[in-house]
Amino acid sequence: MQIRTYCVRPAAYQEYDPALASVAQSVIDLIRRQDDRLAVEHIGSSAVPGCGGKGYIDLLLTYPPGLLDAAKHALEALGFQRQQFGVPFPEDRPMRVGAVEDGGREFPVHVHVIADSSTEATDLLRFRDRLRADETLRLAYAAEKRRIIGTGVTESPNYALAKTDFIRKVLSNA
Repeated sequence: MQIRTYCVRPAAYQEYDPALASVAQSVIDLIRRQDDRLAVEHIGSSAVPGCGGKGYIDLLLTYPPGLLDAAKHALEALGFQRQQFGVPFPEDRPMRVGAVEDGGREFPVHVHVIADSSTEATDLLRFRDRLRADETLRLAYAAEKRRIIGTGVTESPNYALAKTDFIRKVLSNA
C-alpha cells in the first residue's frame, strides 16, 4: 500500500461503506510497522459500522511523551502530507493527510496526531465507542451530517466545525 497525494474534495454524505474498515486497518498496519512505539486507532464515522459520513478514513495516532517529532517523521516517511486546506492544525497537534488506493478506488485519509495523555484523544475514542454502542445515536449523527451538507456546508473544516455542538452534547451526556 502506498500513500498518495491528498486531493481536497467538497464534503458529501455517503452511506456507510464496509470497505473503509479494511482499508483503515491496512493503513494502521503500515504506520505501526514504521514505528511500533506509536498507537493508531480508526476513529470517526468510517470506524462505526452503519454510520454514514464523508467516506474519509480518520485515524488517531497517539504518541508517548517526547515522541511527537518521531510520529511526524514516521508519517512523512510513508508519504503523508501536511494539511494544506482550511486552517491547518498547529504543529504541536498536527493532522497529516494522504490517500490510498484499494480495489481501484481512492480513499482519503486524515491522521490526527495527538499526545497519548490528551483529553482530546480520549474524547475521540469515547465518541466513536458511543456511536458503535447506540444505534439511535448513530442514526441521529448521520441525520445531523446530512442536514449540515444540505445547508450547503461542503468545505471540510466548516463541515467539521458544524458537527461540534452535536459531538459536545454526546460527550457531555456520557
